Amino acid sequence: MNNVILIGMPGVGKSTVGVVLAKVLGYGFLDSDLLIQDRENLLLHELIDKYGLERFNQIESEVNASIEAEDTVIATGGSAIYGTEAMMHLKSIGTVVYLKLPYEEIVNRLGDLTERGVAIHPGETLATLYEKRAALYERYADVTVDCENLSIPEIIKKITYLF
Repeated sequence: MNNVILIGMPGVGKSTVGVVLAKVLGYGFLDSDLLIQDRENLLLHELIDKYGLERFNQIESEVNASIEAEDTVIATGGSAIYGTEAMMHLKSIGTVVYLKLPYEEIVNRLGDLTERGVAIHPGETLATLYEKRAALYERYADVTVDCENLSIPEIIKKITYLF
């Protein structure tokens, strides 16, 4: 399958880059967070509040594992990498691109983590979350794009160069 799957920390720009990349490639665009919200009829932070992180991660994994698309840019949620089965499925239907930013830049971009629906355990810091997830992003990525100091058009150019 000819899809581009974007992974990375919340705030890195997966959805923003995804929409523009889809236009440039002439692909469709799919945001898995929106699929989750549609399926559950709740916002992400409401899902986490109602069901807890473990169930949220299960729901996210189920949704991501069920995605069937062709010629589509898929922006995943930052915690998509916790679903092994889902990530293996996504890798089987396209190229997984890790949009990477340094921790300091993520901190600058993120607002209220709870309102944003970031899957973070109570008492866990953004720094520990970043550290834990970075290793998983690297593990699942077919390609890593360092986005530090790059504009959206520059990121798009780097990604399209790969295809």
